[in-house]
Amino acid sequence: MLFDSLQAGSVTLTNRMLMAPLTRARADAGHIPNALMAEYYAQRASAGLVITECTMIAENTSAFVSEPGIYNAAQVEAWKQTTSTVHAKGGRIFLQIWHAGRAAHPALNGGTPIVSSSAIALAGEAHTPEGKLPNAMPHALTEAEIAVIVQQFAQAAKNAIAAGFDGVEVHGANGYLIDQFLRDSANHRIDGYGGAIENRARFLFEVLTAVSAAIGSGRVGLRLSPLNSYNDMKDSDPLAWTEYLAEHLNRFNLAYLHVMRADFFGVQTGDVMPVARAHYKGVLIGNMGYSSDEAEAAISAGKLDAVAFGTGFLANPDFPARVKAGAAMNAPDASTFYTPGAKGYTDYPTL
Repeated sequence: MLFDSLQAGSVTLTNRMLMAPLTRARADAGHIPNALMAEYYAQRASAGLVITECTMIAENTSAFVSEPGIYNAAQVEAWKQTTSTVHAKGGRIFLQIWHAGRAAHPALNGGTPIVSSSAIALAGEAHTPEGKLPNAMPHALTEAEIAVIVQQFAQAAKNAIAAGFDGVEVHGANGYLIDQFLRDSANHRIDGYGGAIENRARFLFEVLTAVSAAIGSGRVGLRLSPLNSYNDMKDSDPLAWTEYLAEHLNRFNLAYLHVMRADFFGVQTGDVMPVARAHYKGVLIGNMGYSSDEAEAAISAGKLDAVAFGTGFLANPDFPARVKAGAAMNAPDASTFYTPGAKGYTDYPTL
């Protein structure tokens, strides 16, 4: 099953082993992608679908210093090197589009204030060029400001297609802006974007509507993380949250729904994948901690349609070939996940 093709919206995937989005912080100044990034993604083009690292939809929304953007002409032009090299190797590639919300920091963005669903700061400290600093208090977005960001997502999707991407993945996970609206630990609003899940999902649905109108819903995926407590997140009822979103996402006819099944830190537990499968009628992708054997079994049993692998692809450019051959895998070097240069990035050996 892992090596079967899959129709995901408008895109035909050659296998069901997807490369999960992984922040690698290798972009040049100005959040411009470069030749090294093109080499990295092209090395992994044998994935059924390559999903890029989170990519900024707007200026002054950086959370990682050296993540790429897709909001200006120079970035669009620079991304063409990545998309053309991936396509030359027969691969398919989606750009993950993203707004960090309160996970950004003014010290990373020229002093620009940060925003969120509510005026609730992240706990802890941020890594900035000035060293570790306390996370900043975000400004609660007005409805007019929300409408602007919805259109920034739509324009980012148009820019992605202009750059040669096969589609986009809307980042609704891991405590970034969309997730800050979706989950009740971060959303204390009392207007039409807060309170019940129907209201908390409004921003996401507006983004999906706008992005789908911009490039066609068959070229749009969505990533969610019902349980993940990363970036100080929690929801009071993640199973009901998953059921509501899975059911109501059906009307968008997306290319896929990509669900992170666990919590990095083990704060929240629960089995969300059966809930998603029961209520979502489209292509369902599982992520987090799957072995190739578990993935094969889950797909064969109809529990999922595909699995996204993170560190498997990070450390093994030829991950599908190694799975097919039953070969040993390279071990990922965590010390180089976010460091500049080729080491731990494009120098992992193939079979």
